[in-house]
Amino acid sequence: MRHNIVVLGGGTGSFTLLSSLKKITPNLTAIVTMADDGGSTGALRDELGVLPPGDIRQCLVALSDDDISRHLRELFNFRFSEGSLAGHSFGNLFLSAMEKMTNDIDEGILLAGEILKIHGRIIPITHDNVRLAIQWGDEIVHGEGAIDVMDFGERQAVQPHLFLEPRAHINPKAAEAIAEADLIVVAPGDIYTSLGALLVVDGVGEALKRSAATKLYVCNLSVNPHQTKDWTVTDYANELERLADVPFIDHVLYNTAEPPHDEVFHRYEEQGETPVHYVANSQQPPYYQLTGRNLIGSQLVQKVRGDKLAAHRSFIRHDADVVAEFIRSLLETAPETSDHLTKDLMKRARTRATFRR
Repeated sequence: MRHNIVVLGGGTGSFTLLSSLKKITPNLTAIVTMADDGGSTGALRDELGVLPPGDIRQCLVALSDDDISRHLRELFNFRFSEGSLAGHSFGNLFLSAMEKMTNDIDEGILLAGEILKIHGRIIPITHDNVRLAIQWGDEIVHGEGAIDVMDFGERQAVQPHLFLEPRAHINPKAAEAIAEADLIVVAPGDIYTSLGALLVVDGVGEALKRSAATKLYVCNLSVNPHQTKDWTVTDYANELERLADVPFIDHVLYNTAEPPHDEVFHRYEEQGETPVHYVANSQQPPYYQLTGRNLIGSQLVQKVRGDKLAAHRSFIRHDADVVAEFIRSLLETAPETSDHLTKDLMKRARTRATFRR
């Protein structure tokens, strides 16, 4: 049976999962966040007025056919390291050029997908040109790039209001994909600048609520010491539901392995990027099923020459094959359509719960 799998996210989290999930089903859809305004993407948005191409580019490369030239995939991720194009990737420039030429970013995605022979499709969560903002009381910080590198400090104790300027509306194609999905996977990623930026788009929470699909969240491997210090697995999942304003998660997959004690992981520990742990709390039992696995990948992602945001990127990755195998087993044991009513009633009961850590 060919299951419809939808992956929500952006950047390296989606890239990692899509690279393996394309082996499970040809019916694979990546729905991409569209609030990025840092690095090459931010410069192109400011100078050309285009929609953010960076996360789309990564999904294109992840879904590309394994039999095409390695150099062709590398071309889309190639970054210039000098001259006026320093920091820009070829793929970002290509997608932006196609959008300017056709006045339609979807055309650029389709053409790039044909060149790379991708398995699946890529859909922007919105076509609205928006910027991300975060607010604590009277304090507002504007821009995904600014939020991504900021230290929340004592603000971590207060739940922020995350929103888009102006308000964004869900892409009808994204809403349709969510409605037709058998499984929706929320990829690991930055809780506010990646996943949150997608979940606060108008209509996303409602689409997730209506969808009969099983919803899986693949939790981050490590905390962000500047924004999510000391967070547990359930802290991450609960905050996603708060941002979506709907209790949509059915399963959470989290890492149980401790990182190896080598030089690279020691540097992570020194910077405060400690593993995200599951801490059982009998006072507040989760309304979703939690499953632990050894999810730390054996290969570290190498820094790319010319990447101006390299200092702010994580280079520890999930073992995508382990995640894919869990997803395969989840699909095999997913409830039949007759059980959807029971699931819906359970989720309705959850709407009375508060989404506080």
